Amino acid sequence: MRNFQHPGRSPVYAANGMVATSHPLATAEALDVLKSGGNAADAAIAGAILLGVCEPQMTGLGGDCFALVKPAGTEDVTTINGSGRAPASLDAEALRAEGLDKIEPGHPASITIPGAVDAFCRLSERFGRIGLDRCLAPAIRYFDEGVPIAPRVARDIAPMGPAMTPAAQHHYLNDGQPFGVGDRFRLPGQADVLRRIAAKGRDAFYSGEVLDDMLGALAKIGAGHTAEDFARTEATWSTPVTGQYGGYDVLEHRPNGQGVTALLLLNILKHFDLAALDRHGARRLHIFAEASKLAYDARNRFLADPDHVSRLDHFLSPETAERLAALIDPTRAMAAAAPLTEEVHKDTVLISVVDRDGMAVSLIYSIFATFGSSVASPRFGILFHNRGSGFNLTPGHPNEAGPGKRPMHTIIPAMRARDGKIDMAFGVMGGQYQATGHARLLTNLIDYGMDPQQAVDAPRAFADPIGGTLQVEAGFSDRICTELEELGHVVTRPPGPLGGAQVIMIDREKGTLIGASDPRKDGAAIGY
Repeated sequence: MRNFQHPGRSPVYAANGMVATSHPLATAEALDVLKSGGNAADAAIAGAILLGVCEPQMTGLGGDCFALVKPAGTEDVTTINGSGRAPASLDAEALRAEGLDKIEPGHPASITIPGAVDAFCRLSERFGRIGLDRCLAPAIRYFDEGVPIAPRVARDIAPMGPAMTPAAQHHYLNDGQPFGVGDRFRLPGQADVLRRIAAKGRDAFYSGEVLDDMLGALAKIGAGHTAEDFARTEATWSTPVTGQYGGYDVLEHRPNGQGVTALLLLNILKHFDLAALDRHGARRLHIFAEASKLAYDARNRFLADPDHVSRLDHFLSPETAERLAALIDPTRAMAAAAPLTEEVHKDTVLISVVDRDGMAVSLIYSIFATFGSSVASPRFGILFHNRGSGFNLTPGHPNEAGPGKRPMHTIIPAMRARDGKIDMAFGVMGGQYQATGHARLLTNLIDYGMDPQQAVDAPRAFADPIGGTLQVEAGFSDRICTELEELGHVVTRPPGPLGGAQVIMIDREKGTLIGASDPRKDGAAIGY
């Protein structure tokens, strides 16, 4: 139990349902959906879409999503992949002929087809209870009326502006300047889109006037997207990939997300007695950093579109983790892995929901970079993501850009199970950090016995695969940084917090739900 004389907050306890998101309005409205007869799928859709106006720099209708769903009455978890594909016109050879060695965030090739709307519609149809129109009602109201900008949102959007297209500036800036804390932000054009989707489903987005508006914006920047590319968009159902750590099963979304990277990282960490190390000490940070370098290097070699990913069995085999763990010197840092050529983003939004009937959902929803591609449609203000920046241009690589392919994604929802029963729906946001974040959260809980809020609050560090440095949050002392430097790490203080997490734990013995929401965001976990 925490020291109540210190700053902080306790986990949230409830019995009938719980929601955790990165914005209080989204949490409250999603919880209201549960209380008024909806299930966890309905609440996840309602809260996630509302986050598009609460955190417009992070997510929106022009983005992608992934989700894990545990229906009521069964422990069989289903996944949905709502990530969009590259247009049929995408040609890696032509991009290389332009002199490109990577796809920059503002390049037309960075915009893949938005997949989230199709996924939300399919999720509602298969698992929802109250209908898409009722799920969208809270978002429609707030998109019309506006939401006051929260402090973390204001911090994230402060540097944005000049790179945006005129249409994006019109919809997402305040007289040419970023919105500030307390300013009311509205997206009435998208409220209109949501009304159309509520009435006519996914075709209202992928055809008709909304599509014409999007295609016009894309043509204006020289993109080759067509109506056929949008019409072919279809979210896909599957099952999670599972690993084990400390007596628990860890369920992650299959590629093209990086969930298997978290499983490889946990498999490597099994070879070290983390519980014997100081939970906030330099030795634990060192082992984590070294294991992360190896896991991310493997990710960069193999992960891609599900139809192109290579050697997944090898990636997850115990023998692979054992060989990688043997490369770690407990007393000295290894060189950083080769840097990515793919672009990466910094953050996203995730919603965790558990309802009174036992349905659980972990859903993550993103436009990739801050304000995505910075390209928006003029009439409705659909802001396109730039997930195509996650491709590379290496000939023959599984993640090489190509027509109809899905790029490698960093965003990953997850669940945990004990004795075959789901006991936690969770996710750790933060772009590249997410796989490390999943492993650190789980080891905080399992190896160090932290409660969910303590596990979320705990300071973080990350072996950045882009810059090759070890990023260490301010929660660690300068002494810890010095000890890490003595081990050979190049230590930096990140300019902002590392990610954010949303967690709901299910205590079956007591019939209790236990929620936690990351203080690095503006959000909350609330139950009833």
